[in-house]
Amino acid sequence: MVVGVDGSPASYEALRWAVRHARTVGAVVEAVHAWETPSSAGWAGPVIEPDFDAEQARRLFAEAVSTAFPGERPAELRERLIEGDPSEVLIRASEGAELLVVGHRGRGGFARAMLGSVSQRCAQHASCPVVVVRHRKDSGS
Repeated sequence: MVVGVDGSPASYEALRWAVRHARTVGAVVEAVHAWETPSSAGWAGPVIEPDFDAEQARRLFAEAVSTAFPGERPAELRERLIEGDPSEVLIRASEGAELLVVGHRGRGGFARAMLGSVSQRCAQHASCPVVVVRHRKDSGS
């Protein structure tokens, strides 16, 4: 089972849901955090932001997992950090998976919302069934 984790409250809920479900079916959860090198548009084209690197992405991923599971990390949890577009990374990760779990409305910006959210792209293109978990404001995360 693959679950996308982007550090948003919805992704914490998706991760917790995936672990609960994995325990009921005896599965392993592969938490995937996709990161892209942030860039901005300049007159000469895209400008790469030098302050963001794999180590910073690794720290953000570790913080997200620790926030979702403040105590001990679940034994059935595996973690993968992959550079690339989040929806493309998750769609590739869905190949061979039994289930893909994503949160509804994560950290995507306005441009991404206009072009289609990660959860929507995953639901349309994943190689396995997709569960979209909504963030409940009263869930404490």
